[in-house]
Parts: sequence; structure tokens; C-alpha cells
Amino acid sequence: MTDKRLVLTTAGSVDEARRIAEGLIDRKLAACVNIVPKIVSIYRWKGKTEEAEEWLLWIKTSAAAFPHLCAAIKEMHSYELPECLCLTVEDGSQEYLKWLADALV
Repeated sequence: MTDKRLVLTTAGSVDEARRIAEGLIDRKLAACVNIVPKIVSIYRWKGKTEEAEEWLLWIKTSAAAFPHLCAAIKEMHSYELPECLCLTVEDGSQEYLKWLADALV
């Protein structure tokens, strides 16, 4: 197991997704953010089933940066309750993991 993490969040527009991605990169809280366009999310919110077109952000970071990254997402996001899920990276190529570490604070 590594100390690297993959964090998921969504955004309501491509502009918001890009703004969040660039903000996380600029703050060195993420080494890379992939933006997956136009997913459809169906979810329960305040007792009702909702549907929205969203942009999915796959954020590469570390365990140490995660709390700061999650706080930054909340700060930059338009949603009342933005998604901030953290997945553990079990393993990866050593060269990529080193690059990821070097790109973070």
C-alpha cells in the first residue's frame, strides 16, 4: 500500500470543474486532475430523487494532502455539499508514484 490517494468529486459545469482542478494544482494539493465530461448522476437529495449532468474529477494526491484538498474543494465549490471521496492507491509504477510525490507540497 502507498500513501497516494485518488479523490473523487463532481462539478456542475466544465468551467467549475476546470476552476477546481486548476486551484488544486496551483495549491500543490493535487499532482493531476482528470476531468471526465458529461456524466449523468442520479441521487437522493433532501428526500427527493434528483438527476443532473455533471463533470467527474479524478484527483491524484497523498494521504497527508487529503484534508487540505477536501477543505479546498468545499471552499471553491458551488454545491452545498460537494462530493469528496478518498480511495487508497494500493500500488503503481514507482516512477509515476515518485512523480506524484514530487508534484505535491
